[in-house]
Amino acid sequence: MLLTHATGASYFQFEHLADFPEIAHGVFTRAPGHSEPPFDRLNISLSVGDDPGRVARNRGLVAGCLGAAALTSARQVHGSDVVVVDGRPPAAPPVGDALVTRHAGTFLMIAAADCQAILMYDPRHRVVAGIHSGWRGSVADIAGRTVAVMRERFGSRPSDIRAGIGPSLGPCCAEFVNYRTEIPEALWGYRRDRALFDFWAMTRDQLTRSGVPEAHIETSGICTRCRTDLFFSHRGEKRTGRFPAVIGIKKF
Repeated sequence: MLLTHATGASYFQFEHLADFPEIAHGVFTRAPGHSEPPFDRLNISLSVGDDPGRVARNRGLVAGCLGAAALTSARQVHGSDVVVVDGRPPAAPPVGDALVTRHAGTFLMIAAADCQAILMYDPRHRVVAGIHSGWRGSVADIAGRTVAVMRERFGSRPSDIRAGIGPSLGPCCAEFVNYRTEIPEALWGYRRDRALFDFWAMTRDQLTRSGVPEAHIETSGICTRCRTDLFFSHRGEKRTGRFPAVIGIKKF
């Protein structure tokens, strides 16, 4: 991943997505920003108890860095629903954990603090997607479901899709002591040590099974619990903020 410093913000970019000048994307670090502890500093979530005015300023900062007029987000519920976003701003955030659009100027924002934020782009049909995948989303294969929606709704060929798996719980810290009742036995092969799971590998495999070439998948390799200096971590900090991962097609 590439680290970019902009006025008032710092964000990472996936190298293979950065090759496409028609899109803008970023996975933003927690600093700088306007929120006070325990949400310090670039918290973009309205559901964690932060001051709405500070959240609005943080969202404006993010939008400004990417040249977005506005950010489109969903009410994330740790499910597997994929929402197709048209060119009209929704009256209220739709309920779902993945967003897909082909409309230029519509920037999709995923909020995360240990869950995977997955960004995808089909350069042939110019379709972007943002996915929030916690352990429940991973079990439900929300990444694969999103590829299917891109294929069915927009004609995307999985072989054209580029995907980036953002900072999230790594196999070092993704501990599930109750995995026998929470995670299907078919996925126990991703258990690395005692009750630690490699969800990065799980997502890569789900994407490749959906037809996305392995060479088109980039994983950040950054564990949020290990790097609370850079990113929010619910596991590591309990009450904390949410960092944004954003992707959109530029409106020329």
